[in-house]
Amino acid sequence: MTHRVFVGAVGADGQPLHLATRDGRFTYVGPQAPETHGAQVIDLQGKLVLPGFVDGHIHLDKSFLGDRWRPHRPAATLRDRLAAEKEEIAAAAPMTQRADALMRQCVAFGTVAMRCHVDVDASTNLTHLHAVMAMRDQWRDLLDIELVAFPQAGVMTCPGTAEVLEAAVREGVQVVGGIDPTTLDGDAQGQLSVVFGIAEKHGTKIDIHLHEPGETGLAQLHRIAARTQAAGLQGRVSVSHAYGLGDIGLAELDVIARALADAGVSIMTNAPGDRAFPPILRLREAGVRVFTGNDNIQDSWWPYGNGDMLQRAMLIGYRSGFYTDEHLQVALDMATHAAAAVIGKADYGLREGNEASFVVFDAPNAAAAVAAAPAARAVIRHGRYWGGPAQLALDPALLKDTAGSTPT
Repeated sequence: MTHRVFVGAVGADGQPLHLATRDGRFTYVGPQAPETHGAQVIDLQGKLVLPGFVDGHIHLDKSFLGDRWRPHRPAATLRDRLAAEKEEIAAAAPMTQRADALMRQCVAFGTVAMRCHVDVDASTNLTHLHAVMAMRDQWRDLLDIELVAFPQAGVMTCPGTAEVLEAAVREGVQVVGGIDPTTLDGDAQGQLSVVFGIAEKHGTKIDIHLHEPGETGLAQLHRIAARTQAAGLQGRVSVSHAYGLGDIGLAELDVIARALADAGVSIMTNAPGDRAFPPILRLREAGVRVFTGNDNIQDSWWPYGNGDMLQRAMLIGYRSGFYTDEHLQVALDMATHAAAAVIGKADYGLREGNEASFVVFDAPNAAAAVAAAPAARAVIRHGRYWGGPAQLALDPALLKDTAGSTPT
C-alpha cells in the first residue's frame, strides 16, 4: 500500500491544509496535521492546493495543436466557416495525433475531466468520434471524458444527421447535442424534437450550442426550459454559450433565469472576447448552475487558447469584472465543482474518500491564483506526482554577452 501525507499546504481560503492519501485516495483532508507513521511525508511549504480542473466544453477533434501553426482564415458566414474548417482539418495532421497533443497539454495544466463536443453529423459521420474515442481510451487513467455528439453542420438542414446522432449514442456517447435551432437550422421545433427525442429514448443528457442573439436566443431558451420540464430531464440539460442572455434587459433576464433554474438547465460560458455573454452572478443568484470550458483551442474558429482552465477562470473573472476574493472564487468554481457536477464526475474534490488528485501552486489562496493564473504548478494524480507544464530550458552559455559576462 502507498501511504503519503502532504503537509504544510494552504487551501482555497488561505488557511492551513494537510492531506493524507493511501492507494490513490484521500484518507484525510483538514487543518490538522495527520498521523504520519509509516507514511512518505511531503512538505508543501505553504503552497496552495486546489482540486483538479474540469473543462466543461472542449473540441478535441478540431484543435491544430500537435500540427503546424495555421494562420486564421476569416470567413463571412457560418457556412463559409464550416467549409473552411473541413478543408483545414482534411489537410492537417491525423486527428488522433492532434487530440493526443491537446489532451497531454490539458493534463499538464491540471485538468482531470472534460466534456468534449465531437462533430457528428451526416457530413462527417462517426469518423471524428472514433478518433477521439481512441485517444480517450489511451488517456483513461488520467482524464474522465464525457462525449457529446455535436451536429456542427445542423440537424434539419443536414439530412441524415438525426440517424448519425442516434448511432453515436449507441456507440456510447453520453450527451446529444444541438446547435442554433432557428438561425442555422431554420426549424427550432424540428431540431429540438430530434434532440429531446433521442435523449428521452436513450437516457442521454443534452448540451445545445446556442449562439442566437437577443430575442431569438431568449425564445429558444424558453423552449428548451419548457421541453426539459415536460421530458423530466431536470439537471440533465445544458446550453452552451447562450449569448442572448447577455443581450437582454434585467426584467427579461430574471424571468428566463427563473425558468432555467426551475428546469435545472445549466449554462456554459467561456466569456468570449468579441461579444456579450451571460451575466454569471445574476444567473447564479437565481439558482442557475453556470460552468465554463475552454471551447475552441487554436483551430479554424480562433487562434487562441492553450488548455489551461485556471487561465480560463482568470478570463471569466476579467471579462465579468470580478475583483473581490468572493467573486474570483466564483470563476474558479465554474472551472472545478460546477463543471464536475454537470458532467457527473464522481469522487471529485478535496474530500476524504475521493480520488487523490489535485494541483499545487505558489499562491497564498485561490483568489490570488485566479487573478494571476500562474503557469508554474505541480499536478498530483492518484496521490502521486505526475508532472506539470514543461519549463523552457536554455543553455546559460547562450545568454553570455560578448565580454563573457551574463547580462543583468
